[in-house]
Amino acid sequence: MVDHPLRAEDLDPDPIIQFGSWFALAKEAVRQPDAVALATADGLGVPSVRMVLLKGWDERGFVFFTNYESRKGGELAANPHAAIAAYWEPLDRQVRVEGPITPVSDEESDRYFASRPRPSQLAAHASRQSEVLADRAELDAAVRELDARYAGRAVPRPDHWGGFLLTPNVIEFWQHRENRLHDRFAYRRTSDGWSIDRLAP
Repeated sequence: MVDHPLRAEDLDPDPIIQFGSWFALAKEAVRQPDAVALATADGLGVPSVRMVLLKGWDERGFVFFTNYESRKGGELAANPHAAIAAYWEPLDRQVRVEGPITPVSDEESDRYFASRPRPSQLAAHASRQSEVLADRAELDAAVRELDARYAGRAVPRPDHWGGFLLTPNVIEFWQHRENRLHDRFAYRRTSDGWSIDRLAP
């Protein structure tokens, strides 16, 4: 690993702009920079984590798409708070985001679903995500049936599939340094913008 210092004066006052600048560099260095770990918890606070694809971010926050009836969908319905973490090893950088979760609009989900490859659209219909399957053949048969049903026409977005928006309350930028003396800066939302604090490694 290379020792890359991260200084307060290097940071943009807006963490969304800062994230965008780091992501642009990650796109040049990482095969799939949009792969992030998403942590959720159920109504009792029992956590679970999995990888999802980050499909957008703007001044509202960070957006990903999933099956609303999946385990993560159920947990987010019961406990609408989450955290994501991106780790870009070639850059020795990590970003963590925490905050409340809300569904995006049907229009935003429709737009993104329409942009997906047809096989992915069929998969969103066919997969009862997180449920037990008898075997792989059951899933393959469901895809074939749906492909025949929508032959020659657009595949509509299923009602149980769409996007979530994570509105950040905290965004942390982490830069590797030698001897575990990493640089960490946390942006915290305030009534008039963001505060920035250096954290001990």
